[in-house]
Amino acid sequence: MTVIEMKPVRERILDTAMNRYYVDGIRAVSADALIAEARVSKATFYRHFPHKDDLVIAYLELQSATEQDSIQEQRAAHPGDPAAVLTWYADTIGAFGCSPGFRGCPFINAAAELSDPEHRGRKIVAEHRAWLTAQVAELLAEMGIEDAVLRADHLMMLRDGAMVAGYVGSEPADISSSLVAAGRTLIAR
Repeated sequence: MTVIEMKPVRERILDTAMNRYYVDGIRAVSADALIAEARVSKATFYRHFPHKDDLVIAYLELQSATEQDSIQEQRAAHPGDPAAVLTWYADTIGAFGCSPGFRGCPFINAAAELSDPEHRGRKIVAEHRAWLTAQVAELLAEMGIEDAVLRADHLMMLRDGAMVAGYVGSEPADISSSLVAAGRTLIAR
């Protein structure tokens, strides 16, 4: 029995979707492809995810929870040092943005594919972005930065650009150092 077959079925399906949706796109991946790769029957697949949107929502919720957990872990590891958390985030974007198989921000990609603003997946993307922006604003406020909310919005735009830079081939160290330098200029530190 392979490692993938030892995992609970729902987790196997979701792991497969995490990879395939990120690499190939939500719309490009059929249920049949996920069923074959996860090695489950159609009946089992649809018992766990009756509609493709159910799996898309689970995928986005897991992406969000994973990123939120990482940021909260860093905040706990660096209490009273918001600059360290922001620097870690910039370094992470640099490393992630230049890793093999990088296909951009999964949330931006999902938003591009889910054109209906009322789609639950689009709402998850918006909720995640609002959460992340609020985290950045809170860290900036802890640093004593004026207009923390506005500057957090600007830093999010820089983050989005850094993700694109990674996708088109920049070096991780360049992305990280450029993001940190631009961020410092933006917050005047």
